[in-house]
Amino acid sequence: MRFSDVIRLALMQLRVNPLRTAFTLLGIVVSVGFLVAVVAIIQGMNAYVKENIADAMIGMNTFQVRRTPLSIGLFNDDEFRVLQKRPRINERDADAVRVALPDALAISLQSGWPTPQADVVWRDRTLGNVQVFGVTSAYQTVQDYRFTDGRPLTDLDVRERRNVIVVGADVASTLFAGAPVVDQEVRIMGQRFTIVGVIARKGRVLGQSFDGFALMPITAFEAMYGRRQTTTVSVKVRDAAQVASAMARAEEAMRVVRGLRPTDADNFSVSTAEALVDFWNQLTAVLFAVVPAVVAIGVLVGGIVIMNIMLMSVTERTHEIGIRKAMGATSLDVRKQFLAEAIALSLLGGILGVLSGWVLAAAIAAFSPLPARVTPWSVALALSLGAGIGVLFGVYPASRAAKLDPITAMRAET
Repeated sequence: MRFSDVIRLALMQLRVNPLRTAFTLLGIVVSVGFLVAVVAIIQGMNAYVKENIADAMIGMNTFQVRRTPLSIGLFNDDEFRVLQKRPRINERDADAVRVALPDALAISLQSGWPTPQADVVWRDRTLGNVQVFGVTSAYQTVQDYRFTDGRPLTDLDVRERRNVIVVGADVASTLFAGAPVVDQEVRIMGQRFTIVGVIARKGRVLGQSFDGFALMPITAFEAMYGRRQTTTVSVKVRDAAQVASAMARAEEAMRVVRGLRPTDADNFSVSTAEALVDFWNQLTAVLFAVVPAVVAIGVLVGGIVIMNIMLMSVTERTHEIGIRKAMGATSLDVRKQFLAEAIALSLLGGILGVLSGWVLAAAIAAFSPLPARVTPWSVALALSLGAGIGVLFGVYPASRAAKLDPITAMRAET
């Protein structure tokens, strides 16, 4: 029997039994669709973190000298206690990094965790939960901030501990509602601050705005809030190729200024945006470990259903098998026929599962803040999974059909 005839007969059997075919496909469609959709969401989140959140939090072509690493959430209690004993980053550390990297585009010192949130009061209006950061003037260059109104903070503002701030676009639009913003006086923690600039909108990430903040000179910030536990030095270089060498020089400068011997471990961390991405990838790896188990259960159920349906089909078509064998069909022909039907069923289920997963991922991306990206490898995996299930669970029914004695088979329905 020609291969084209095998395929044609297999598809014909699926077409003449539409209801049975639909129920047989359901398990595979659901499990494969779930696989494609979940992988699309995880991959979309990974790309989103890399392309948006990491650069928004740390900056492009930038690395940070920190008291603790970005992946602190993955440390156990003992390791966390060791990290808490590290000395805090201070202006002396920042100066050492500046001396070691005279060619850097910008080197800033900014407040870190815990980031305070405060009410910003203007006249009779109050805007709550505004994140307040203390920074040096270079921080605005590190973050590639553009100003729609006014000016950035200056070194003079920092040295003289001036009560001035620049605000994000959400603070300006929500609190002032179209009124002039620059030179307005607001109150934070009971102290008066003058707004000197408005930063261009950065946008929203996963539903969270990156524009609801206020920046003030770090000297004024520490006078009001005290020094943070994770004050950070950020270094911005001109292009990505310079990051690695600049990190090495910064590390050497930090070890020298802190008097560390060659055998001493670093009591600070040097991190790039990739560290944040790696931290996120470690978190999503847990999901990748769970998803295959869930999908495997669904696929196993779907495969068992296919095997049972094919065994039922063998029983129903016993007389047909006997006639075919009597007319010269070999056991191999019969085996190929039923195996082709099982593969066609599972492959069709895989295709429908990919399409349903794609639609589900697109709907999630359209109607929720979660991004979703369907990747070619997840589609290939889904289709391979479907075909593989057909082969695995179709072998037994096909072998049983092939072993039928033609005379006994022909008598089955006479």
